[in-house]
Order: sequence, then C-alpha cells, then structure tokens
Amino acid sequence: MAAIKKVQVTFDCAEPERVGRFWCEVLGYVPPSPPEGFATWDEYSASLPPEERGASFSCSDPTGVGPRLYFQRVPEGKVVKNRVHLDVRVGTGLVGDERVAALEAECARLVALGATRFQLLLADENNESCLVMQDVEGNEFCLD
Repeated sequence: MAAIKKVQVTFDCAEPERVGRFWCEVLGYVPPSPPEGFATWDEYSASLPPEERGASFSCSDPTGVGPRLYFQRVPEGKVVKNRVHLDVRVGTGLVGDERVAALEAECARLVALGATRFQLLLADENNESCLVMQDVEGNEFCLD
C-alpha cells in the first residue's frame, strides 16, 4: 500500500469564500489562480449558473507543506460541536505565562478578523494551556 502524501481538510459552510478567506488570514494561505481563460475569480463565478456561484472556495499553504483547505456550501447549518477541529500551533515550545501571552495575542488578531473567543483552558498536569475559539461560522478550533 502506498503512503499517503497529501491531505485536504474540507469545511462544510454557508459562505465558502467568507470562511475560506478567514482561514487564509489565520494561516497565511492563498487561494489558487483563477481557471485558465479568466482574469479573476469573480469573472469565473459570473460564468457559472446562479446556483453554482459561490458554492466552493479553496486555499493552500504557499510553501506546499500544509494541507489544502476546501470550503463547500451546504444547505444545513452547524448544529453540534465539531468532531474534528484544527489546532493552530502558536505556542509551541512556550510554557506558563509566556505561552498564555502568545495565545492571547493571536486571539486578539483573530477576533479582529471575525473569530469568537470561547474559552482559555489553563495548563494542568497533563496539558499545556490552549485557547478554544470559533471561526466566522462557529466552527471550533484551538490556539495551541
């Protein structure tokens, strides 16, 4: 069996471009170039039937290291807690007050982008501190 080399993370959402652009800002990701024959994504979108416009958005790590993110429009809203979530690793190698300060600084940046702060979980005997947040459509993620 061949080893898996690439992973894509898919988000179900109501507004794919809005959620996708939020995550571009969080992670420093970039959307792909528009399809051949189109100068912009807006031009491409205008060529689609109305029901397909804005149905998806994607972005990727410009270094090619991180997974591609794909955002797809679904009719139903989010109902319960995510079973899978992203951990944004901003405090790696930091402990105590220094770690909490790094988490709080990134939290402030992301709240300005539309995220919601949920809960700071302070370090215990098993885990370092992390900060639980929600993206622009309420999907949970952690600053870790």
